[in-house]
Amino acid sequence: MNDGVRVLVFASQKGGSGKTTLSGHIAVEAERAGDGPVALIDTDPQGSLAKWWNARAASTPAFAQASLQELDACLEHLKSIGFKLIVIDTPPAVTQTIAHVVQRADLVVVPTRPSPHDLRAVGPTVDIADTLNKPLVFVVNSATARARITSETAVALSQHGVVAPVTLHHRVDFAASMIDGRTVGDIQPESRSAQEVSQLWLFLRGRLAKLYGGTDVRWAEKPRADFSTAVLTPETPLLAAAAVPEDDEDWDADLPAWASIAVANATGAGDRRGPAPAPPQRAASPPPQQAMMRRQADTDLLTVPPPDRNLLDRRKADRGPPTGQVDRRQSRSFGRRPTH
Repeated sequence: MNDGVRVLVFASQKGGSGKTTLSGHIAVEAERAGDGPVALIDTDPQGSLAKWWNARAASTPAFAQASLQELDACLEHLKSIGFKLIVIDTPPAVTQTIAHVVQRADLVVVPTRPSPHDLRAVGPTVDIADTLNKPLVFVVNSATARARITSETAVALSQHGVVAPVTLHHRVDFAASMIDGRTVGDIQPESRSAQEVSQLWLFLRGRLAKLYGGTDVRWAEKPRADFSTAVLTPETPLLAAAAVPEDDEDWDADLPAWASIAVANATGAGDRRGPAPAPPQRAASPPPQQAMMRRQADTDLLTVPPPDRNLLDRRKADRGPPTGQVDRRQSRSFGRRPTH
């Protein structure tokens, strides 16, 4: 479409995937974000979205009653009077209705619960979108937090299309907010459910802008922030002063690198952080005899045996066989058997 009006269709063969709930939430969130005016169309014979809108006190988003035969005329009328986003809910079955609606879509959103039944029901909807050459986005909906099946569902869906990076988790406030025609953003704007809906709309809007941004300034893709250096923390004078300087005087040139490090650790040359802070003062001093014994123990612990010429720990010298045993280790010439 080249007139700046975007049609968002929520479709899924599986009932209970959350199409109606997401349709209402996304429409309200788009209005709140300033991407309206938004109109809703309910093609489901059950009329759940229409009943929710009739119970809604707010005047936005608008609702258009249209049958399948009137859909094209309804879309043209909504475009002519200035609507910028049209959200369509579809019935939970693969019928000619879904194909007819998907054919008018700019973006197809497929809500999917993390369950084997929902994954099995995804195929026909994907086939319809592929046949009509329509872009498709999966949304993992009603997920359990920190559940392995949630991530496995996202991985499985990614084999067949784009998966929204925002996962909608199962919470009571998400569905209960639609009882009286409101959304979770109307009741608790700071809740986690409301934040997930807001992030999902930002992703869907960015997807629409990326696909059709060049045709209308209202749907132009927003410039990406320069995060190549924004996330890096500049070095402060304090950090620069605390940096460890390069000094080769403490390293032995005759030893390998790992041996020099061992020498530094054994002699304390590698610790350049300065003297250790003094221990905190105790409230009550111990008796003199206990204090003397404690100081003696500390002195024994701090005593380090003198290092050898390479300042490395060596094994003790061979002291021969155990007492009463014959020394069987004899020098043998290479390639010759010993003579006994």
